[in-house]
Amino acid sequence: MKIPVIFLGTGQAIPTAKRNHTAILIKYKNENILVDCGEGTQRQFRKAKLNPCKLTRLLITHWHGDHILGLPGLLQTLALNNYNKILHIYIPKNTKKFMDLMYKLFVHKEKIKIKVEEISSGRVFETPDFYIQAEKMKHTCPCLAYALIEKNKTKIDKKKIKKLKINGKIVGELAKGKDIIWEGKKIKASEMTYKEKGKKISIVLDTAVNPNCYKIAKNSDLLISEAPYTEKEKELAREYKHLTAKQAAGIAKKAKIKKLILTHLSQRYENKEKILLQETKTVFKNTSIAEDLDKVEV
Repeated sequence: MKIPVIFLGTGQAIPTAKRNHTAILIKYKNENILVDCGEGTQRQFRKAKLNPCKLTRLLITHWHGDHILGLPGLLQTLALNNYNKILHIYIPKNTKKFMDLMYKLFVHKEKIKIKVEEISSGRVFETPDFYIQAEKMKHTCPCLAYALIEKNKTKIDKKKIKKLKINGKIVGELAKGKDIIWEGKKIKASEMTYKEKGKKISIVLDTAVNPNCYKIAKNSDLLISEAPYTEKEKELAREYKHLTAKQAAGIAKKAKIKKLILTHLSQRYENKEKILLQETKTVFKNTSIAEDLDKVEV
């Protein structure tokens, strides 16, 4: 099963004509998970022809404006469109005061049901098919990176099933890992099934290089990473606790990921993105740069 990832916003602190503030949507079966909600995100949903009322969860990396200023507007849009779910919002530990303050600053005529959970590292939530992992990052305020990790699946070897002419509900027992009796013979589930490795998508935004970058990204099918600076600006990156494009590539290489997509680009590289891409590819070749409303499938 393909996992769609939509880049609703790919800019940094100052948006440009081409790049809105950060927001990334991941769709998995009935789950629609938004990572960050920069200013203008609700309008980006419209541009992408997506229904925000299908949102189920929101993961906040940190409470800097370019990552959360779209939240009041998004909540208002949901309320005015009769959003009938509970929106689960996950935020870094000890930052709920910011959520509470936001509610005090904006007067909402209608409200929706939300559930806010403070989290640190570890599993954020889990379904039968996947879970979300979080790791602490090194930024100027409490910050998290996230990974969607699909669980391994047991698959039936259709050729073997066809050869033995096994059919009916009993096939489902094999899929559950249970041995069966077929035409008087014992059929072992282990011999009729195989494991399909689950996919992994990791998102690392706004951080200096730290061991948890490699930990969260390890063996990802896709790593989405910020890249607001080049190596020439590495002192600025260090000061503001951000990654350079080359550092993002270093994480990708060491973590043994399959594909790297750069986002959260500075306005200084408007129409000059090739500079960042060339620098990254000297370390990790399978790299591309996200544009607003890009959709990829993992």
